[in-house]
Amino acid sequence: MTKTISEINKKIRQGKAVVFNAEEIIHVVEEEGLKKAAQMVDVVTTGTFGPMCSSSAIINTGHSKPKIKMQKAWLNNVEAYCGLAAVDLIIGATQLSEDDIENKIFPGRFSYGGGHVIEDLIAGKDVHLKAIAYGTDCYPRKEIETMVNLNTLNQAYLFNPRNAYQNYAVGVNMHSNRTIYTYMGMLQPNANNANYCTSGQISPLINDPYYKVIGIGTKIFLGGAQGFIAWQGTQHNPMQKRAETGVPISASGTIAVIGDMKQMSPEWIRGTSVTGYGTSLTVGIGVPIPILDEETLKYTAIKDEEIIAQIFDYSEDSPQGKGGSLGEVNYKELKSGKIFFNNKEIVTSCMCSYAKALEIANMLKESIQKGEFELTEAVGKIPSVDSGLIVKPLLERK
Repeated sequence: MTKTISEINKKIRQGKAVVFNAEEIIHVVEEEGLKKAAQMVDVVTTGTFGPMCSSSAIINTGHSKPKIKMQKAWLNNVEAYCGLAAVDLIIGATQLSEDDIENKIFPGRFSYGGGHVIEDLIAGKDVHLKAIAYGTDCYPRKEIETMVNLNTLNQAYLFNPRNAYQNYAVGVNMHSNRTIYTYMGMLQPNANNANYCTSGQISPLINDPYYKVIGIGTKIFLGGAQGFIAWQGTQHNPMQKRAETGVPISASGTIAVIGDMKQMSPEWIRGTSVTGYGTSLTVGIGVPIPILDEETLKYTAIKDEEIIAQIFDYSEDSPQGKGGSLGEVNYKELKSGKIFFNNKEIVTSCMCSYAKALEIANMLKESIQKGEFELTEAVGKIPSVDSGLIVKPLLERK
C-alpha cells in the first residue's frame, strides 16, 4: 500500500493525520511491525538544533534621501557584502565584528559576529547601520549612518547555503601537546575528549538517507517559522560510503534553506561564539517525512546505535581528513557521554542540543496535527548516490 502527499494533506486538513516524531516512531515500528505501521502512520517529524556556519541573511534597507549605492556597509560594526544592488546586503554568520578582528574586546573569545546581528534583528532590536559609497549621478550620497530594525527593513530573509549536515565527524586532538580550539569546540591533548555535532536518530537527512522525499521545495520548520529547502547545500556529498541502513558513515548530504526572518524567533536562531574559532549561527530546523510506503518508514525507524560516525584528528600536525579516520563510533555510544578510544575511556560532548532538536520535532508534529502545517511536493530532487556528485578540493594553480 502506498500513499501520496496529497492524500496525507487531506487527512491533515481533516485533523486525522497520524504523526510521530523520529524518536517515537522507533517504538511504533518495534511494536506494530513495519507493514502495519506504514499503513497507520502518515508523517514522521525530525529536528536538529546546532551551529551551522554556512548561514546568512539577505536584507533590503530601502532607499535614503538622497539615495546611496552602498559600496561597503557594517551592521553593528560587522561588515556586510554590498555587491548586489544599491541597498541589498548580505551578512554572513561567521563574519566577525571589527572590534573582534582587532582584538579590542576579548582576544580569542570572538564575542560578536554576523550570527549575533541576525539574532538581534530577529529579536526586534535596533541595529546600527553604517555605509559608504563612491557616489554617482543617480546615487549621489557617499555615506550614511542610522539605525534599522526588522520593521524598518523591506525584506529580511535567512538564506543558509549549507545546513542540516547528514552525519558528521567526531573531533579529537591526537597530536598537539596543547588544548586546541576548533569549530568542533575545545579539544584536549592526547585525545582526552571527543566532540560531535548532530542529533543522530532524529536528524532530518538521517531519516531520509537517499533524499527520496526531501527535495527542493520541501516545506520545513526554520528558526521558529515555516521555511523551504531551496537547493542542495554546498559541499553536498552523496557519494560517501554507506552502512546497510543507507545512512552515510561520514559527512555527506546538506541542504540550502530559506525563510522569512520577520516570522522567526530568537529562541530558534541564535548567534554563537566558538572560543578560538570565531562566530556562527545556531539554527533550528525540522523536516516532516511523509510516510508514503514501507521503505520511507523503514528509514525513519533508524536508531542511534545504527548510525556510525568517523573519528578525526583536528590537531595542527594532522588536519582533519589528512590522515584518514582514526576509528568508528556509533551515536548511542557518543550520547552516553563516554567512549572507549585511544586505549582509554574519554568524555564526549555535543555541539548541538538533542533536547531542543526533539522539541522542534514535537512542535512540527503539533502544527501538523492542528492542521497548521501541510506538506509540499518536492519540485526537484536533491542529488543522490546515482548522481556521481563528489566534493572537490581547492587546488593551488599558477
